[in-house]
Amino acid sequence: MNNAPLQAVILAAGESSRFWPLNARHKSLFRIMGKPLIWYTIDGLRKAGVREVIVVQGPKRGIEEELKSLPFCIENVQYVVQQEPEGMADAILCAKNLIKGQFFVLNASRINCEDIAKRMIEKSRQTGTKVVIAGQITAQPWLYGVARVDGDKVLEVVEKPEEGKEPSNIKVPVVRLLDEKIIGYIEKAAGTTNRNDAFEVAISMYAKDHDARIVMVDDGYGGISLKYPWQLFDAQRYVFDRFLTKKTIAKSAQVAKSAVIEGNVFIGENARVMEGAVVKGPCYIGPNCVVGTNSIVRDHCNLESKTVVGALCEAARSIFASDVHIHQGYFGDSIFDSGCRAGAGTITANVRLDRGEIKAKTKKEKDGVKTIEEIATGVKSLGAIVGENTKIGVSVSFMPGVLVGQNCAVGPKMLVKDNLEDGQKYY
Repeated sequence: MNNAPLQAVILAAGESSRFWPLNARHKSLFRIMGKPLIWYTIDGLRKAGVREVIVVQGPKRGIEEELKSLPFCIENVQYVVQQEPEGMADAILCAKNLIKGQFFVLNASRINCEDIAKRMIEKSRQTGTKVVIAGQITAQPWLYGVARVDGDKVLEVVEKPEEGKEPSNIKVPVVRLLDEKIIGYIEKAAGTTNRNDAFEVAISMYAKDHDARIVMVDDGYGGISLKYPWQLFDAQRYVFDRFLTKKTIAKSAQVAKSAVIEGNVFIGENARVMEGAVVKGPCYIGPNCVVGTNSIVRDHCNLESKTVVGALCEAARSIFASDVHIHQGYFGDSIFDSGCRAGAGTITANVRLDRGEIKAKTKKEKDGVKTIEEIATGVKSLGAIVGENTKIGVSVSFMPGVLVGQNCAVGPKMLVKDNLEDGQKYY
């Protein structure tokens, strides 16, 4: 590798449609431990040696607005706009005037990029190759771009091959270390193929003319691809393991003498933990949060700023965005986006009676056509996932894996067995 600063192109212009109902903004802006996921991605790149970051965002410029207020220990962050989410190849071409030398390309939510990037840099140094891609073993190769390899040499990449005709079981949607020469191949591929396949075609063309290698990765965190909303739990576990390593209680926090704080717990500025409350880490309690009297918050819970857990409530393995208010009830393996309200007696069932794998119905868009597909989540414990500003009445019960849209209203004593669309009233 040369001595020029390493660059990274971060892809953050997609619509995050499969991340519904948590897609009111780009999925990389969802916060864990007070910071958006893209912050952890950029921080990981910095630790791997990257000194310049180019963020490709959508025309609303939501990424740029969110990151303005956050400190970055990196020399240069620049922004370009991709007017339409037309794939990776088009995104790279949007940034081509800023690219020089070797550069990484990765999704904005690839928060575990540090170790992967370091391994790819090392592979490049050892072999002298300028292009290294990261691969993972998958049981469903027809859903991804898949590499055909000879040892660690990449021969081609095939985008979503026909089931039964896959060149391997190695998917490559993780991180790519590229040479600026790839831009010429992308421009050629973009003129001859579907734009969504242009990057894979360009890699295949490059591999015929130059050396390209693969690094196999298995990070133990489910890949943290964040295609679907329940994959936030993998991201949360990674962030907690890396950044929540001790008990920290802000001086301005108020913790009652009878409260119990165990394990790695962060309690932020002006937060209050009331009498008889129990917090068992790892847990993050953000600034100005309230953990009510005799409530329990335990086992990988994340409460962003101004969230209130009312008295006699139990929250386990759940994620609450900012300004969420919940009351007496049970919230297990659930996610509530900002501004949600849940009345007393709310129950999120999180396990099937037969203890089997939970399936969820998600939105899918292809060629402008929106459909609903039922997919296996890969988990046996999953509660409700609720979009921002949804209001829930008293004594409401949710079945496992239910997705509730943004700005919904659920009346008292309702049993929610199926998804609710954005803005739906369910009485």
